Amino acid sequence: MRGGLWQLGQSITRRLAHAEKKVLASRCFASEAELKKTALYDFHVAHGGKMVPFAGWSMPIQYKDSIMDSTLNCRENGSLFDVSHMCGLSLKGKDCIPFLEKLVIGDIAGLAPGTGTLSVFTNEKGGSIDDTVITKVKDDHIYLVVNAGCRDKDLAHIEGHMKSFTSKGGDVSWHIHDERSLLALQGPLAASVLQHLTKEDLSKLYFGHFKILDINGAHCFLTRTGYTGEDGFEISVPSEHALDLAKAILEKSEGKVRLTGLGARDSLRLEAALCLYGNDMEQHITPVEAGLTWAIGKRRRAEGGFLGADVILKQIEEGPKIRRVGFFSSGPPPRSHSEIHNTSGAALGEVTSGGFSPCLKKNISMGYVKSGSHKVGTELKIVIRGKSYDAVITKMPFVPAKYYKPS
Repeated sequence: MRGGLWQLGQSITRRLAHAEKKVLASRCFASEAELKKTALYDFHVAHGGKMVPFAGWSMPIQYKDSIMDSTLNCRENGSLFDVSHMCGLSLKGKDCIPFLEKLVIGDIAGLAPGTGTLSVFTNEKGGSIDDTVITKVKDDHIYLVVNAGCRDKDLAHIEGHMKSFTSKGGDVSWHIHDERSLLALQGPLAASVLQHLTKEDLSKLYFGHFKILDINGAHCFLTRTGYTGEDGFEISVPSEHALDLAKAILEKSEGKVRLTGLGARDSLRLEAALCLYGNDMEQHITPVEAGLTWAIGKRRRAEGGFLGADVILKQIEEGPKIRRVGFFSSGPPPRSHSEIHNTSGAALGEVTSGGFSPCLKKNISMGYVKSGSHKVGTELKIVIRGKSYDAVITKMPFVPAKYYKPS
């Protein structure tokens, strides 16, 4: 087990560093003094947070407990993550939805007010600029969150298209919520703990739903979503109230919900088979290849109208040439760029994320293989440091999702 723990820590560190390198390739790494700090930085340090550079921020990768223990505690009790490095923004105006639908694959107009969806910003070739969670607050207000490492390119992309759109008379404006912090409360105790801090009935707020409400006396944006596969919430809170809210959540849980870092967050999202941008999604990977065809609404498939729609709709019709799949494997945990071969030794693709699963106690990984070799049960070989190890394609997610949905 000690070997498994060491391998887990090493594979997660490599995975996060790889994603960071990909999304920040055009920038130099910031010195420690240049790193941005969240409103909870001192709180992390005081609680034993091991701070590391991530997407230009100083973020906790773990605390005093191991990444293994943190992962298991999230699934058994709950975790509180500081994800304030991520970028929240609002689009407003009567044309904010038609504007956004030019840039993303989702049917945003079809969302009911107060609900949201995972979507993808695409480029002209159908590749993925970033994945994002988009909420329709109301018909003239959209709230979305984009990845920290993609912030600069995402905002430049949105702003460039917005200038063109408004110059032709379109009514849309934006606000970047740098005055807010973002906390993610995840796990089976998330709802019962948070319920202590708000008068709103959280049992009526289902997965993907959004509400503006008071939590612990602060005016918050609450989304029932997350990046772990567990039930939970992302809470956008004014930064001056973030510390009090974090303390209140931990106190109300009576020690069962723990502060949790990027390391466990990565192992949790891998167990849930969720993509990490820079690893499992990139500029040259389409949403169809990434297994996100479900995020392209029926109307969008019929009408198109988003960047790269011709490429993406053709892939839906004819099938993509490569597909994202999940594996179980023997030997050491696969790492990003490990080659995937068929049993005869012919190359089929490569691993994009891999590691040791704390919950399943076995190696799990995701990667891309040629279509035709993507079926569940297909036996393969993964090459690690020149040696081939047995692998088999399995269903995803690796750990069943526990999202709170109407029964």
